[in-house]
Amino acid sequence: MNRIGIGEDLHPTDDARTLVLGGVIIEEGPGLRGHSDADVLLHAITDAVLGAAALGDIGHYFPPSDPRYAHADSADFLRTALRLAREAGWSLVNIDATVRAERPRLAPYLPHIRARIAEICGIEPGAVSVKAKSGEGLDAVGRGEAMAAIAVVLLEQ
Repeated sequence: MNRIGIGEDLHPTDDARTLVLGGVIIEEGPGLRGHSDADVLLHAITDAVLGAAALGDIGHYFPPSDPRYAHADSADFLRTALRLAREAGWSLVNIDATVRAERPRLAPYLPHIRARIAEICGIEPGAVSVKAKSGEGLDAVGRGEAMAAIAVVLLEQ
C-alpha cells in the first residue's frame, strides 16, 4: 500500500537571521523568521510525511508556543516525523519539493540541499528532488518578504 502526503510552509524573511534551507546554512540572502530555525523546506517535508501517515501536522508535535522548540533544528522535526511514520508501518520512498524565493538564487545550493535532506531521511539523494522558483515579483514571495515551500512525499507500507 502507498500513501501520498503534501506539506507546505511560509515564513517571512528576516535580515537579522541566517538562512537555513533543507538543513543547509546559506550565508547569502535573508534568513527566515520563526520560532525554530524556520527551515521552510524541512517544515513542508515534515508536514508531508505526517500527512501521508495520517499522523496530524507539525504544529501538533512542535507547537510554536512551546519554548523547547525555540531555535530548534528542523532536521530533528523531520527525523521525529519519519520515526513516527516508521512506527506506524510506513517507509519513505521519495520526496519532491519546490521552494519559492526571490533571493538568494538557490540553484547553486540545490545539490547540497538534496544531499542533506537524503542524509536526514536515510534515503538515496536520487530519491530527493528540490526545485527553486521565484515569485516573479508577485505576492509576498515575489516582493522578497517571504519564502515558501511545498513538498510531496510517497510512503509505502
